[in-house]
Amino acid sequence: MTGASRRSARGRIKSSSLSPGSDEGSAYPPSIRRGKGKELVSIGAFKTNLKILVGLIILGIIVIYFVINRLVRHGLLFDESQKPRVITPFPAPKVMDLSMFQGEHKESLYWGTYRPHVYFGVRARTPLSLVAGLMWLGVKDEMYVMRHFCENSDDLSTFGWREHNGRDYGRQELVENDMVIETSFVKSKGDGLGYGGDWAVRIDVKNKGLNDDVKRSAHLFFYLADEGGNVLNLGQDGLDFQGSSLLVSGSREDVGDWQIHLKSQNQLETHYSGFKTPHIYNLSDLVQQNLALQARKFGRLQLSDTSEDSSNIYIFQISGRLPFTIDIPFISGIKGESSNVEKRLTSLTGLPLSDLLKKKHQEFDAKFNECFNLSEKRLLSTCCIDFSSFIPHLSESPSTRISLSLLMCYSVSQWRTYVHDSETLGVGRTAIANMLGGIGYFYGQSKIYVPKSTQPGSRDNFLLYWPAELYTAVPSRPFFPRGFLWDEGFHQLLIWRWDIRITLDIVGHWLDLLNIDGWIPREQILGAEALSKVPEEFVVQYPSNGNPPTLFLVIRDLIDTIRMEKFVASEKDEVLSFLERASVRLDAWFQWFNTSQKGKEIGSYFWHGRDNTTTQELNPKTLSSGLDDYPRASHPSEDERHVDLRCWMYLAADCMHSITELLGKEDKLSKENYNSTAKLLSNFNLLNQMHYDSDYGAYFDFGNHTEKVKLIWKEVIQENGQLSRQLVRKTFGKPKLKLVPHLGYVSFFPFMSRIIPPDSPILEKQLDFISNRSILWSDYGLVSLAKTSSMYMKRNTEHDAPYWRGPIWMNMNYMILSSLYHYSIVDGPYREKSKAIYTELRSNLIRNVVRNYYETGYIWEQYDQVKGTGKGTRLFTGCIAAVANGLTHLLMMILNCGDSIDALSTTDPENMVKEVLKVGIFIQVTATFFGGFMFAFIRGLQLAFVLLSCINFSTHRLRTIAVVQNGVIAEKGTHERLVKTSMESYGTLFAHMSE
Repeated sequence: MTGASRRSARGRIKSSSLSPGSDEGSAYPPSIRRGKGKELVSIGAFKTNLKILVGLIILGIIVIYFVINRLVRHGLLFDESQKPRVITPFPAPKVMDLSMFQGEHKESLYWGTYRPHVYFGVRARTPLSLVAGLMWLGVKDEMYVMRHFCENSDDLSTFGWREHNGRDYGRQELVENDMVIETSFVKSKGDGLGYGGDWAVRIDVKNKGLNDDVKRSAHLFFYLADEGGNVLNLGQDGLDFQGSSLLVSGSREDVGDWQIHLKSQNQLETHYSGFKTPHIYNLSDLVQQNLALQARKFGRLQLSDTSEDSSNIYIFQISGRLPFTIDIPFISGIKGESSNVEKRLTSLTGLPLSDLLKKKHQEFDAKFNECFNLSEKRLLSTCCIDFSSFIPHLSESPSTRISLSLLMCYSVSQWRTYVHDSETLGVGRTAIANMLGGIGYFYGQSKIYVPKSTQPGSRDNFLLYWPAELYTAVPSRPFFPRGFLWDEGFHQLLIWRWDIRITLDIVGHWLDLLNIDGWIPREQILGAEALSKVPEEFVVQYPSNGNPPTLFLVIRDLIDTIRMEKFVASEKDEVLSFLERASVRLDAWFQWFNTSQKGKEIGSYFWHGRDNTTTQELNPKTLSSGLDDYPRASHPSEDERHVDLRCWMYLAADCMHSITELLGKEDKLSKENYNSTAKLLSNFNLLNQMHYDSDYGAYFDFGNHTEKVKLIWKEVIQENGQLSRQLVRKTFGKPKLKLVPHLGYVSFFPFMSRIIPPDSPILEKQLDFISNRSILWSDYGLVSLAKTSSMYMKRNTEHDAPYWRGPIWMNMNYMILSSLYHYSIVDGPYREKSKAIYTELRSNLIRNVVRNYYETGYIWEQYDQVKGTGKGTRLFTGCIAAVANGLTHLLMMILNCGDSIDALSTTDPENMVKEVLKVGIFIQVTATFFGGFMFAFIRGLQLAFVLLSCINFSTHRLRTIAVVQNGVIAEKGTHERLVKTSMESYGTLFAHMSE
């Protein structure tokens, strides 16, 4: 309708411009037309000129029409009031304008390793930043290749952050063949520095083996680029490296005058090249072209030592024999001699830099232990109790005292080994480091699908979203180095426990992307570098399609933490202030889902965006759900009901109700009665009516479905007229509206949402499905689709291997595991069963991920359903749309996440001690009867038996006694009380033996 009115307006403009030309000739007085011949010639010439003029005017109008049309099509000519709704920002104060995100907080996060798509990169959180990065020459198939962007195809043995605090420190390791590159980044702040402070990069390059006798060379390429096009000044001593060089300098409005230096104690050779270009995503190509030209001319692998006029990019080649170390400090805010440049350089190079990095390393370890309650002092104070105070007779028997001391040490060491396994915690450190080191800053405009052209296959059917910035974690640096909406909620389940401010900052950035309708584009491809990594057909976002609202997962965590009073006062105030500002956007987001994704029946929802015309897919994908090829109804329609989306909506409604309660805004925030909506969506009977199959005992989607669908080979005539053989979908039976009988992750969303009452027999049925080896259970985790499903491990197209049809995903396992824990601590007949399954599943998941990490050097996107080996993309730090989060959930399972090592044994401790006492008394009577020679022998067996019983009991108790809930070990008093009961019983037994 809007387009029609614009065309009408243009038509009116064109007509009015022609009318003066048509009337012009007849408007002259007759005296002029009847004048002399000379006058008539002049008039004829005038008429001719007038025709040319009119023609030029028409041509100009046509040109203007097409220019305006192009501007309108790309959304560049609209006033704010005229913008299409899909590209109109939500009319409310931005979350990121809150004072908590300004001042010191904003400056502290200004510089960072915010370029996750490259192996190492530094930039500022500003649209046109000064950018730094690293490239190097690797070897593949006996040929040099340039390493710059993270790529799965590079086949590095391992790479990733080993430590990163998200703010001012990170240490990364990259291993290629026999070479190890370690990059460290650290920031320095203080008075008199430029905005954001100074920073330094240390690069250590060494041989992988212990033998340094085999010397090899390495070629590194460190670059500086100004995205704003500001001219960079090459340092005068750039070519004559004598241990210290000023590489390049410049000036920027944000940081003032700045310099980049190079320092090293090793003998190095340096070369450079300067370029003037508005883009930096093709730097690798520029360097390779320069090197190739030099190699052809001079037979040497070195840059040309030349620069283009007004270069805004400089690349420095640093070559040397391994091992070598270089320090690259960045000094900002230089204002003459008062800036103490030399002193600041000294503090960020050599030994002072080593000391600073060591300090940051210690701080990282300390914070890791603090955040996840792993400090040795705390553990010892929790576990190592003064046993002698519980054993009144201990002092009477030195041998017994020694035995019990050994028992205590053995039990505590066993528990500490279980919780503190160094390999497991090593993976935990890697997980949090890669999550924080994978945070990036992006700026640009999303492309939003808006059908306008009648030309089929036109590439211009989009509008540009408003220019926006996004600070976000990314799911995978090699494969998905950009923001994905449903991954971010899972990311923040971990990050908020590390740094609540970073989480609020990230969630705030996402909520500020909300448009006036309450929609957020699910995949954020912002800026030229991000666009260069994405195939063109996947760039455009569809405003009818959603994505699981996982940000409510972290919001629920924050609300629960406030209610449990675990935040300090300042943190609580900031979270409440954040929720106050964000609540109106969260409400709009909920309303978008509640209107655009609702089904035909009250309380039903379905994911929009499925292709109901496809002839290529066995089962049309549901990309918007995040579970791409998980089997849904065979024939997409508006009659569908998706059980997972219903449960996501319950989570969102419940969170919104909690927010209104916390803020005291019941019935004020929205027209929606969130309490009623949450009750409706958690109504167990209504859920069962819509999604429960009583014969099968499982929850399913509902839709137009038939199982009689296959992919068959068929000869197809292509557009060019040639025949090709393709796999084509063929339906052999008529679809019917019914429950879709595919058991898998989707079936367990009511279980994950804890809607099923703990005393319901339906809960037991879910537990049976989970623990059945013939259905979902494996030694490596729960598979995504039941082994009994007709779609299990079936390809969806000729080129699409099974994705969510068997492989093991960590995010769904984590959510199921959390619910197993929930049902293991609430009263109900299935408590013990839930506990046993929880314990074994948790152990399987952790063991498999840790094993894969140490075997391959990576945490993987998914794990094989048969062998447990890593699959998909490597260095996977989150779940993108259709991909699960590996690192987050591993660490959550290892360390906190609301799960625990349960406090109670399945055997009652008092009964167990009584049984031990009975055995001890029996042995004592037997020893007395035989007497003499047999006494010593039986006494020895007696002591050994009782001691072993105590060890086994104590080991089990101390392994299971420490409750870890939300990362907090159970109250020391509870632990001491249980141990005291046990040890008093032990004391009684040993006292009896010593008599």
